[in-house]
Amino acid sequence: MSNRMPFAVSKSESFYEKLSEWIGDVFYDILPEAGFEIRDEQIFMAFQLEKAFKDKKVIFAEAGVGTGKTIVYLLYAISYARYINKPAIIACADETLIEQLVKKEGDIAKLEKALGLNIDVRLAKSRDQYLCLNKLDKLVANDVHDHYNGIFDELPDFVQTGSSMQKFERYGDRKDYPDLPDEHWANVAWDSIQDCFTCEKRHRCGQTLHREYYRSAKDLIICSHDFYMEHIWTKESRKREGQLPLLPESSCVVFDEGHLLEYASQKALTYRFTEQILESLLTRLMANDVREKTLNIIEDAIYQNEHFFLTLAMSASAETGSDKKAIEKTADVMREGRKLQDLISSLEEELVFESEMYVINDYDLKIVEEYLEQISYSLSLFLKDLKGITWFEDHNGERTLVIMPRMVEDIMREEVFSQNKPFVFSSATLSEDKSFDYMAKSLGVNEYLSFTVESPFDYEENMSISMPEFAEDDTAAKMEYTIGQIRQSEGRALVLFTNRSDLAEFKAYAAGKMDVPFFFEGDAEISTLVSNFQNDEQSVLCSVNLWEGLDIPGRSLENVIIFGLPFPPHDPVFTAKREGAADPFREVDLPYMILRLRQGIGRLIRTHEDKGTVHILVNENENPEVLEMIKKVLPTKASLSKQI
Repeated sequence: MSNRMPFAVSKSESFYEKLSEWIGDVFYDILPEAGFEIRDEQIFMAFQLEKAFKDKKVIFAEAGVGTGKTIVYLLYAISYARYINKPAIIACADETLIEQLVKKEGDIAKLEKALGLNIDVRLAKSRDQYLCLNKLDKLVANDVHDHYNGIFDELPDFVQTGSSMQKFERYGDRKDYPDLPDEHWANVAWDSIQDCFTCEKRHRCGQTLHREYYRSAKDLIICSHDFYMEHIWTKESRKREGQLPLLPESSCVVFDEGHLLEYASQKALTYRFTEQILESLLTRLMANDVREKTLNIIEDAIYQNEHFFLTLAMSASAETGSDKKAIEKTADVMREGRKLQDLISSLEEELVFESEMYVINDYDLKIVEEYLEQISYSLSLFLKDLKGITWFEDHNGERTLVIMPRMVEDIMREEVFSQNKPFVFSSATLSEDKSFDYMAKSLGVNEYLSFTVESPFDYEENMSISMPEFAEDDTAAKMEYTIGQIRQSEGRALVLFTNRSDLAEFKAYAAGKMDVPFFFEGDAEISTLVSNFQNDEQSVLCSVNLWEGLDIPGRSLENVIIFGLPFPPHDPVFTAKREGAADPFREVDLPYMILRLRQGIGRLIRTHEDKGTVHILVNENENPEVLEMIKKVLPTKASLSKQI
């Protein structure tokens, strides 16, 4: 038995019995002595989790805001990791929540101090959260912008000199460049066409060094849902290529804000074919001394690539609130796709001959070959009559074809929940009308344990909810109302949007309207924006993605404004879910909206001392059934008011 266990267990004693005793001691004696309040809801949750760990089951742990659920699952995860001698994985909804979990005043630090533990916790961030040295070198060489030169100048000495690293040195994390807007970070961040395995700089790369570091964690590895799912989908292919999986073997997995896991799964399972990336790769290939036949095929492929995406764009139709455009597979689309597929196949054959002539840099050739293989497979899926989901995206002229071959529940069932280990879903919103079946079915979970504990907060005393009604599409009135409410609370407001276009429109409208700081998602690294908002009491944070997990106690957040009901978009992904439902509105749209709304409302009251107002902006002709469902799940009564 590991001597690192936080409690004593002899060889003749049951680990689970001793764990149960220790959990009781922690909540009834140790934590209260350290200044923690005793919460009946938290203690109930703690003893519910025991069965999931003992029987290695999936458990949906729905615990209201203020329950202290993070403390509970951390105690189990740490103890079980030390018992099994493999780290526990805590998968958070996104990178922002990772940072909140490990901040100096976070729950892990509190547990270390209260229990006298030294917890080995390490972060495993998604690959696009790390700097790519190759991309940075090109930007600096072309003298693109001063801020890229600044990043280059701040790199550790061993990166440029090639000298050995004396000890682990953390660098290249997105968080290291807090003031860099997302659009500029994308130019230097890792992306899917960077072939790290053959890169000559991989042993000096910040991402590689981080990966080697977190793989050695003894207790906890904290990652995002996206990264965990990417690990699941790529682990077998990485093994075949002689690489280690992204994450090591784990003792158990906790999905914090587990109601969002399905969307991370969908994202990980997609194949993305981007017009500009193929064009740039083929253009770079033409710079080599290739044979005339190869050169002609490359030129034809570049032309056909442009023509295929032009045809796709003409057949794609947009839906409000979504960047996913539905594609009509017309005869023209299919014909142009097959032409491009044939050219790519011919080019792959020619590159076999070119590789034998050694006229192309090995690194460039490897990238091109791998990407052509991916495109060829993506196109084959698109051109088949498969029961999958496809859509088209166009961001500032960058056009992308996206293919999702299967609904995620099938693969989740086979690749995730077939593992014989505890899986804990933790969230304040996992059930829908007291049933967990919606969540379980979406994720391919056949058998599960579950429980619900309510929040200990007095919402009727501390929260008021207003539901102002607006004429449909009267965005100007909604923006005016939002500014008026922010004035009343003197900042201290979180404004939640359902799409980026509304956020951008409000950003333009709010400019110069008030003398308080406004922080808009996308203008800087997200955890830095959250920190700035928390530390400036009279500021405003505007976001599309912070409906979950944002924890801002105190006077910095006294006003939550929900700019519109968070129904799912009418994009191809949700269209496919609707097509698989007997009653799409009641089985897909309404449960999604209610879960997300409950999460947004939950941002306001984080402690017993917090007070404030929630504003839910609704259309005056909203379905009465929807309004009744909303009122049913609100933590306190809401007042409806028409806005003229």
